[in-house]
Amino acid sequence: MSTIPIVAPGQSREESTTLQGGRRRRRPNLLPHALLLPSLIVLVVLVGWPVVKLVITSFQHYGREQAFGKPATWTGFGNYTKVLTDQSFWQMLGRSFAFMVAAVFFTMVLGTLVALLMQRLSRGMRNLVSVGLLLAWAMPALTSVIVWGWMFDTDYGVINYVLTKVTGHSWMGHQWLLNPLSFFVVLGVILVWQGVPFIAFTMYAGLSQVDHEITEAAQIDGASAWQRFWQIHVPYVKQVVVVLVVLSVIWDLRVFAQVYALQGIGGIAEKTSTLGVWIYSKGTATGDYGVSAAAAVIMVIMMLAISFTYVRQTIEEDDK
Repeated sequence: MSTIPIVAPGQSREESTTLQGGRRRRRPNLLPHALLLPSLIVLVVLVGWPVVKLVITSFQHYGREQAFGKPATWTGFGNYTKVLTDQSFWQMLGRSFAFMVAAVFFTMVLGTLVALLMQRLSRGMRNLVSVGLLLAWAMPALTSVIVWGWMFDTDYGVINYVLTKVTGHSWMGHQWLLNPLSFFVVLGVILVWQGVPFIAFTMYAGLSQVDHEITEAAQIDGASAWQRFWQIHVPYVKQVVVVLVVLSVIWDLRVFAQVYALQGIGGIAEKTSTLGVWIYSKGTATGDYGVSAAAAVIMVIMMLAISFTYVRQTIEEDDK
């Protein structure tokens, strides 16, 4: 005699009891885990193992002789002590943070202004601006450094030519990269130029969700454009702004390729290096990869501390 499952209202057939008296247990759905398994394996191999190797190396004396097969010796926290007591490390850290603050500020301001401009443009002009932003965003970092390096060239750069025509004073022969301050100005222009498209597209998507009826009502009540932006638009995109600021801080603090390539064009490495370049040169120039690994671990810890804000913001959004 076959059994007929009794299904209560709101209860699935798997969760129902049968006339035999046994309760069926819901079988775990393994399909999502199976689909995630290849990605998890790739992450473990490409991200997890290098991080583990980095941490292990940071506790070892690992020099050029270890690269040729000699066993590494354990130094405990000796490498971390060398890094934290090295005055040049704190100098690079302060320089990196100062540059990061300036780059993030100008990137966020210009990106937001472009997003507001895109809201007011016609569809055709908005598409044209979007294509231009995508071209700047898609250009590889090294390629953009080479292009901007030509533009700031001492003898043939278009920047010096335009400044000469505008100011009436000869800028031809002006060396932008030899002076540390102007070097970071050029570097900031490159990073802001590359970062504005992402900020603009994300802010435009967030600002597009603002209710136009509320904005129109505030305008009728006499609110200025600044008041409407600060009191209506900003609360709507507050979470987006937090995420963009955190991501920009991380990207600009760990910048390496642009700094290193720009130094190769004409910058003075000792006066223009940031933390990422300092860590790289510490290992390649001196051969002390253990100290370099310890500095990299400290940098990773700082990145994790900054990323915690982003992760917490994401979790709060998911809980709503």
